[in-house]
Amino acid sequence: MTDTDEVEIPEVNYVSGSGLPVRGNDIDTDQIIPARFMKVVTFDGLGEFAFFDQRFTEDDDLKDHPFNEDQFQDSSVMVVNSNFGCGSSREHAPQALMRWGIDAIIGESFAEIFAGNCLALGIPTVTADSETIQEIQDWVDANPDGELEIDVEAEQVRYGDTTVDVTVDDAQRKALVEGVWDTTALMKSNAGAVQETAAELPYVSDAEANGSGSESESSSSAD
Repeated sequence: MTDTDEVEIPEVNYVSGSGLPVRGNDIDTDQIIPARFMKVVTFDGLGEFAFFDQRFTEDDDLKDHPFNEDQFQDSSVMVVNSNFGCGSSREHAPQALMRWGIDAIIGESFAEIFAGNCLALGIPTVTADSETIQEIQDWVDANPDGELEIDVEAEQVRYGDTTVDVTVDDAQRKALVEGVWDTTALMKSNAGAVQETAAELPYVSDAEANGSGSESESSSSAD
């Protein structure tokens, strides 16, 4: 990638889609994606294992879970309760949800690291009080094809004839609205500036600053 290459990161001002209620407090990342499914080289295909142990018995029979219900198969906005995403910090959890089809999550509260991992994927995690969340979950149950609209910048959720105020973390809102949520892409797009800064540091060699340190080492070893 040259200094002039630019990586476009989409702004996330607004997300809409039908809802999917997942009820229960303290749903942890091991429930979202069991550890045995994390032995993968890439995240591809991880979506089919989301909530696997909550969806299937040991004999692979279906359990009663919203991810198994026909009316929610095309849903893209989860509505959850308190402390969602707690437990280990595995980034596979939001990856599995995203690859299942989730674009945004509305909840009472989220574990901080989980919310950060969602932000890195451009998935808003917006919060509201427990009564509001329960009302949204009940509405989604009654209107599985109804659309939930999340206005990230205005911090509002609209459904049916109702508009409610929600909270979006200030740093998250700024990153999503300004399109600076993908830090990996930002680093790639600023690779030239990073190399220039590294070259000025007295403890970084020229080869390392230009990203060729490992190549030199390999070359020396081969000789």
